[in-house]
Amino acid sequence: MQDDFLDRLRTALESQNVNRLAELLAPDVTWGAPGDPNPPCRNSDQVIRWYQDGFDNGVRTTVREVTPLGDNVLVGLSVTGNPAAGDADGAVDRWEVLAITDGLVSDIRGFEDRESAVAHAGRTT
Repeated sequence: MQDDFLDRLRTALESQNVNRLAELLAPDVTWGAPGDPNPPCRNSDQVIRWYQDGFDNGVRTTVREVTPLGDNVLVGLSVTGNPAAGDADGAVDRWEVLAITDGLVSDIRGFEDRESAVAHAGRTT
């Protein structure tokens, strides 16, 4: 995986700019919970809308980690502005595993702990 892609991914997530993120998504990208056979987002428009809704509602992320794992990227985030963060005194750590196919993000799965995310990435590489 090219460093340029990882840099663009980090920049897109940190900027809160969904247009930058959209450039990195496959048209048929999916997003959902681990193991969900019917993820709630099944195309790039739905994924972008999900991120935009979060930004519009005050959710903010700080990227803590972007690590390539085979054909996947592990992204570690510190999240503020959502209910889980409120319950955790303002910020909560979250992880996403992004599957990369033909140079674009083809699947995104969200995790509450790094160990589960790494295990998932190892199963899908």
